[in-house]
Amino acid sequence: MPFGTRLQVTNPATGRSVIVRINDRGPFVRGRGLDLAKGAAEALGMISAGVATLKIARLTSEEASNSP
Repeated sequence: MPFGTRLQVTNPATGRSVIVRINDRGPFVRGRGLDLAKGAAEALGMISAGVATLKIARLTSEEASNSP
């Protein structure tokens, strides 16, 4: 996805959700679709697991402008 794209990332196992912004070209590990910053991983409750199956939704420009 292009730099600056905002995504709503949800961890179905915890029900937690966070909005993130694409700011690099990772991940560089086969089979992974997204690397998260530590703060986002903590917010999703997935630090101890290290990896998780997540629900990812691209926000529209209107939704992104209303996000923090």
